[in-house]
Amino acid sequence: MYGDRHPEAREPSLDGTRSPVDEFLQVIEIQKGLSAATIRAYRTDLCQAEAFFQGLGLTLTSPGQIESRDLHRYLGHLHRLQISKSSMSRKLSCLRGYFGFCLKQKIISRDPTQGTRNPKQSKGHPRMLNIDQVLALLETRLDPDPEGLRDLALAELLYGSGLRISEALNLDLFNLDFGLGLVRVLGKGGKERLVPMTQTGQKRLLRYLEQRSFFNPEPSRKAFFLGRRGKRLQRRQANRILEKLSRLAGLPQAISPHVLRHSFATHLLEAGADLRSVQELLGHSRLSTTQRYTHLTMGKILETYDKAHPKAKGKSNTS
Repeated sequence: MYGDRHPEAREPSLDGTRSPVDEFLQVIEIQKGLSAATIRAYRTDLCQAEAFFQGLGLTLTSPGQIESRDLHRYLGHLHRLQISKSSMSRKLSCLRGYFGFCLKQKIISRDPTQGTRNPKQSKGHPRMLNIDQVLALLETRLDPDPEGLRDLALAELLYGSGLRISEALNLDLFNLDFGLGLVRVLGKGGKERLVPMTQTGQKRLLRYLEQRSFFNPEPSRKAFFLGRRGKRLQRRQANRILEKLSRLAGLPQAISPHVLRHSFATHLLEAGADLRSVQELLGHSRLSTTQRYTHLTMGKILETYDKAHPKAKGKSNTS
């Protein structure tokens, strides 16, 4: 995938001096408090753009050389590589941030991204599992060893509490309060929220916690979910865990961590939870983001209506 670093890309910097790119990344890390993962994504996006611009004889370290037409060529290049529109928008947002920084620092006199619109997003809906599929996944029989306990605890937390995978993997030991049954989550933009754990989830998390020392963590390591070498579990490892669980559960295809989060939100709404409560649980800053799930629950509502309402289509009127 193009999300990995371009093989020819190198970090845009000047020999022996700090480049505007370095300064920009430092500023957004310190002033905006973005996570390390977000900073890495910004750096990768800038490296990929630099690889393309170098093919045109340009460089981000001299941002005044780059014009709007060059950006349009870059977007066309991403389109030919069949990059998703959401990824293209993110990469363009990164370049907007960089050129905006250069403009503010008076490194450039005009912003080449001005007037460049994001690719029109297709109105896709989040994938989800039904209740039976979720139960099959969470009841997968694994070896009752520390790794098996960890894998099921992770899946239970992603679905039972609706966490993003980055939120789950960034949890430290002190973030889980088993007395209150709550998880303190650091979400996007550094916003904290408290999310409840299910009773089943608490039991599985505690069983894993009892075996956590198997991974030989260093005393200073407080990460909750650990990999084999005692370091914090990584996203790629988590994806493989869910792929394994999907296969063992007999699901038609492997699922991503985000599918469990989508399923969590949809099942809550189907059960009658109000939209704003789900918004708070998911940590969405805008209600419109949570509203994507309402179309999924509407099918359930119409199905219930057809079965229960005396005037529904296909029912005989004997009154």
